[in-house]
Amino acid sequence: MATQEPSPPSSMESNKPGFPKKILANTLEDKHLCNCCHNILRRPFQAQCGHRFCSYCFNRTVSNGPQKCNACIKEDIFEEPTSILKQGCAFPDNAARREVETLAAICVNEGCTWKGSIKEYELSHEGKCEFMIIPCPSCKERIRFSEQERHNERECPERTLNCKYCKEPFHFKNIKAHDEICPKYPMICEGCAKKKIPREKYVDHIKFCSKFRTPCRYQVVGCDMSVEKEKIHEHERACAHEHLNLLLHYIMGMKVSLEGLQPQSLELAGHKAHELHQSLRELELRVSQLSAMSAPILGPPVQGASASSSSSSSSASASGSSSAVAAAPPPALPTATLSTSFTPLPSSVGAALELQLHSEKTKVAELGRRCQELEVKAGTFQDVVCVLNREVERFATTIEASNRQHRLDQDKIEALSNKVRQLERTVGVKDLTVAEMEGRLREMAATTFDGVFIWRISDFTKKRQDAIAGRAHAMFSPAFYTSKYGYKMCLRIYLNGDGTGRGTHLSLFFVVMRGQSDALLKWPFNQKVTLMLLDQSNREHIIDAFRPDVTSSSFQRPVSEMNIASGCPLFCPLSKLEGKNSYIRDDTIFIKAIVDLTGL
Repeated sequence: MATQEPSPPSSMESNKPGFPKKILANTLEDKHLCNCCHNILRRPFQAQCGHRFCSYCFNRTVSNGPQKCNACIKEDIFEEPTSILKQGCAFPDNAARREVETLAAICVNEGCTWKGSIKEYELSHEGKCEFMIIPCPSCKERIRFSEQERHNERECPERTLNCKYCKEPFHFKNIKAHDEICPKYPMICEGCAKKKIPREKYVDHIKFCSKFRTPCRYQVVGCDMSVEKEKIHEHERACAHEHLNLLLHYIMGMKVSLEGLQPQSLELAGHKAHELHQSLRELELRVSQLSAMSAPILGPPVQGASASSSSSSSSASASGSSSAVAAAPPPALPTATLSTSFTPLPSSVGAALELQLHSEKTKVAELGRRCQELEVKAGTFQDVVCVLNREVERFATTIEASNRQHRLDQDKIEALSNKVRQLERTVGVKDLTVAEMEGRLREMAATTFDGVFIWRISDFTKKRQDAIAGRAHAMFSPAFYTSKYGYKMCLRIYLNGDGTGRGTHLSLFFVVMRGQSDALLKWPFNQKVTLMLLDQSNREHIIDAFRPDVTSSSFQRPVSEMNIASGCPLFCPLSKLEGKNSYIRDDTIFIKAIVDLTGL
C-alpha cells in the first residue's frame, strides 16, 4: 500500500481568511496565528516547513504557482525545497484546528453579550449577530443587522416600490417623478370637479367636458379670459368690440413688423418722396418770384422812365444851360433798352416751369402707384405669415404631445426592462437550482450501496491533456457506500500521475468521506479495498489491492468532508494507455472499486 502526499485544501474548505483577533476572550498565543493573514487560524493547514496557514490563505498564496514561505524567510530558516509552498505540500492540521475551535470567544459588536467558543462563533454567530453593523446594499447607509428588514421596507431611499395605481415598480426617490407620468394616476377635472380620472383618459375627458375652462380663441391677439366651453359663444358675442380692437392692434403691429422687414426699400421711397416735395416747393417759389418780376417789366416801366427824364430836366435847369443840353438826350435810350431785354422772359420761363412741374407730378404719381403695390404685397405677406403662425402653433402642439407620449413610452420601456432583468435573475437562480438538482440526480443514479462501484470516465484524451497542462490535476468520482447506512467513499484519480508517479503513471486513490451514519460505524475503517482498470476486451484487467493502515489518519472517522486519500500512485503505467489498447474504447475508460464487506 502507498500513501499519497498531503493534499492542498479543496474547494469544500472555508473561503474566508482567519478569525479577527478581537474575538478572543483570553490571551492570544502566536501558535494560533496564521503566518499569512496574521489572524486566528481558520481551518488550519500545515506546510511541510512546519508553519501553519488558514486554508483560504494557503490556497490564495499558491494559486499563482509555488511561493517562498515568508515565515521561513523572516525566521531565517529558509531551505529549499522544504520552504517552498505549492500545491500538494500541505495537509489539514486537525489537532491545531480542534485546539483553536475550543478557545473562548466573545462578540465584538457594540451591545452584543454573546460568549462561547470559536467553533460556536463560526457556526452560529459569525455574520448573524443582530448588533452587527452592515452597509445597506442600495443606499450604503450603515445599519444594524437586525434592522435590515425594516430599513429595506420603510427607510431606504433607494428601495423599490410598486405604484398602487399602475402597479409598476420604481425607486422611492422617484415617487414624485413617477406620479407626474403615471398613466393610472387619479386626476380631478377643474371644470366639472369629477375625481379619480386616470391620467391616460384625462385628455379625452376635457375634450368633451362642457364645464372645463378653456382659453378664448382670441388669446393670440391679447384676450386673457378663460371661459367654460358651453359659454364660449356667449363670451365671443359679448366681447366682440374688444376682440375687434385687439385684432386691429395686432394687425397694425404686424404691419409695422412687416415694414421693418423691408427697411431699405421703404426708406428709399420715403427719401424720394421728400425730395419731390422739396422740388415742388422750390418750383412754386421760383414761379412766384418770376411772376412778381415780370409784372413791372410789361407795364409800369414807361412811367418810370418819364419820371426819371423830368427829374433829369429839372435838375438840368437848376444846374445851368450847359448841363441841360447834355442831360436832355439820355432819357429816350433807357426806355428802348428795357423794352427789348425783358419782354421775351415770361413766355419762355413759364413754359419751362410748366414742363418741369408736369414731370414732377408724373414722378409723384408713379411713386404713389409703387407705394400702393407695396401695401398690397405687404397685406399678402401678412396673410402668409398668419397662416404660417397657425401651422407653427399646430406643429408645436403636435410635437409637445409626441414628446409626452415619448416620455411615457420611455418609462414603460424602462419598467419592462426592469421586469426583464428581474425575470432573468430569477431564471438564473432557477437554472442554478436545476443544475444542482441534476448533478445530485446524476450522483444518486451512479451511487451504489454494495461496496462495488464502476466509474465511467469519458473524454479521456481531453481530460488527460487538462491534467498535463495543470488545469485539472485530479478528478473525484461520485460517492458510493458499503450499505445504505454504511461507510461513504469515493475514488480520486490523477490522469497524469501524482507524487512518484507524476508524468509516468496513472495514479488512483481511495478516499473515506464523512457520512450521515458515521456515528453507528466501527472506526478506523479496516476493509480490504481492490482497485481495477477494466480491460474492455475482458482479457487482462489491471488490479491492485490493499488493506488499510489503521494507524493512518486516512482511515479514521472523518472530521471534514473527506480524509486524505490513500492508494496507488503507480497504479498503471501511462505507456499501456498509449497507442492501440483495449483499456480505452471510444475515448472512455472504466475504473472499478471493490470493498470487502467481510465482518460488516
